[in-house]
Order: sequence, then C-alpha cells, then structure tokens
Amino acid sequence: MASLHVGDLGAFLREQRRTAQLSLRQLADAAGVSNPYLSQIERGLRKPSAEILQQLAKALRISAETLYVQAGILEERDADRVRDEVSVGTAILADPSISEPQKQALLQIYASFRKENGNFDDPEPDPGPGPENRPVPPQAKKA
Repeated sequence: MASLHVGDLGAFLREQRRTAQLSLRQLADAAGVSNPYLSQIERGLRKPSAEILQQLAKALRISAETLYVQAGILEERDADRVRDEVSVGTAILADPSISEPQKQALLQIYASFRKENGNFDDPEPDPGPGPENRPVPPQAKKA
C-alpha cells in the first residue's frame, strides 16, 4: 500500500525530529498538523502533500527540497539546482537577527546584482509586498 519512498520519508522525518530533540507532539504543533497524522507519516502509512512537507521542513529548520527528494517529488539533481538558486534569499528571510525592512532591502540589492549580471529570472523566494508596494493609508498621501 505505502510506497518505498513514503517509508523512507517517514524514517527520515523521525530521524530529523529526534536530532532536533522534538517530541512527536512538539513537531506536530510546530508544523500545524495533528499528532496522529504525523505519526502515520513517520510510520509510512500516509503520503503528505508538498504543502505539509514544507510546513514540516520549516518546523524542523531544514530545507523543503530535502523532504521533497525523500518523498520522491524532486530528483536529487533538481533539488541541488533549486537549493543553489534560493539559498541566499532563504538565508536572508530566515535570519532572526535582522528586521523585515532590512531583509527586504537585502533581497532587493541581491536581485539587482543578479539582474546586472544577466540573471533575469528571479529565483528568490517571494517575500511578499515590501514597504514600497504596500497600500498607503489615505491620510499619508499628499495632494
């Protein structure tokens, strides 16, 4: 019933959870999934969606691409390419020591350097609207 990849994924998740010194309940809470569902994933009985894998990766503080490879969604070489392309932006967004405006500024500078060097495709994660793209409250607009 369960594919080989799903079992491998479950064992990998369990190992990552234990390495992070998290209980099943703690990881389930951090990832926003139920304890029974996470237990079934770890035992290879359920195949999680890419969205759930992303939530688990975030809670475990590992790359989602790593889990995608374990789940058979990505091949290793595709994951390496994706990881290389987004690692800078992901690192910036994950850094708790800098503020959101500072993160936005760094992402914009990095994107401009990439564009200047001929990298017109922007593989960086979408950080959402920056301060310059957010709606301006009516009282802040000048006539």
